[in-house]
Amino acid sequence: MPDSDSVKFKHAQEPVLGILITNLGTPDAPTPAALRRYLREFLWDPRIVDLPRVLWWCILQVILLIRPAKSAQAYQKIWDEMHGSPLLVIARRQTDALRAVLKDKFDMPVVVELGMRYGNPSIASALEKLQQANAQRILVLPLYPQYSSSTTASTFDAVAAAVQSWRWVPEFRFVNQYHDNADYITALANSIEEAWSQHTKPKKLLFSFHGTPKRFLMTGDPYFCQCQKTARLVAEKLKLKDGEWQVVFQSIFGREEWLKPYTIETLREFGKQGVDAVDVICPGFSADCLETLEEIEEENRHAYLEAGGKEYHYIPALNDRADHIQALLEIIQQHCQGWNSQLAVQQDEAKRRWERAQQLGANQ
Repeated sequence: MPDSDSVKFKHAQEPVLGILITNLGTPDAPTPAALRRYLREFLWDPRIVDLPRVLWWCILQVILLIRPAKSAQAYQKIWDEMHGSPLLVIARRQTDALRAVLKDKFDMPVVVELGMRYGNPSIASALEKLQQANAQRILVLPLYPQYSSSTTASTFDAVAAAVQSWRWVPEFRFVNQYHDNADYITALANSIEEAWSQHTKPKKLLFSFHGTPKRFLMTGDPYFCQCQKTARLVAEKLKLKDGEWQVVFQSIFGREEWLKPYTIETLREFGKQGVDAVDVICPGFSADCLETLEEIEEENRHAYLEAGGKEYHYIPALNDRADHIQALLEIIQQHCQGWNSQLAVQQDEAKRRWERAQQLGANQ
């Protein structure tokens, strides 16, 4: 059987710089069947649940009988009938925006592709497109500002798995985190100030991050610390006083202790205490998704108001805001330093290699 790379490889093709944008992913449809496929892939990842495989397989079978229908109902609340999952719609807009701003930033062609860790389009399919474009240097940018083994590291696992059969593996660089990047912090602060220009500044601003088991922190995951730093830097930029803001954690799963305080419990307590105005922003989410639009915007709002709260606002994720795209552009340029001139040289070498290959009888 011929090697697939040998069929795709063309001597005359000039090298390009590849940018792989990734995010968590989404089911293909808001149906129990689609959620079952998605959850099976998501929950089987040992970076997500690191229990012994045989034990977890048995537990997972029970979960896959119960949870898909409930999750499908949640997705149906936010699903766009014309375009699909909000996360995927926004991720595609982000990718298109980055293609536009990167067009003239390098001396050689830049190819930007989108791949999701779970679901479609997959990381493997995005990498295959970069391979076909002859991307000999690839920057992987997971849109997770704060590093976590369950998100960023899992993405790197998927990249490694996708290229393990390639004959020619490109040179890779990985963006581990950008939780304290100045442009990212500025974009967050801008979004908050714009929200406050539309309504009165609240008594409390909550920075809600996706939770992880506390055990991850105790065994070396820097996620908790990076979440704290992001929030502190934004609060400093907004000149907030102590007591006007707080870090909380959402999306708890399972029975073990997760990072605290929990978002929904904090909001209920605020409602009971008479904190009559709360804003919530989710800086760890680069695009709005189920966890922001259904959990924070709806479920947590209801919990706060039911407990006695008065005014609640969710401040949207940065999505494809111009200042967010500019921040991502700066991050890409920073991590691609040195590649620009190297790839320009490679383009000249590719032309000469094709001439030599023709002399040896190559026809593609």
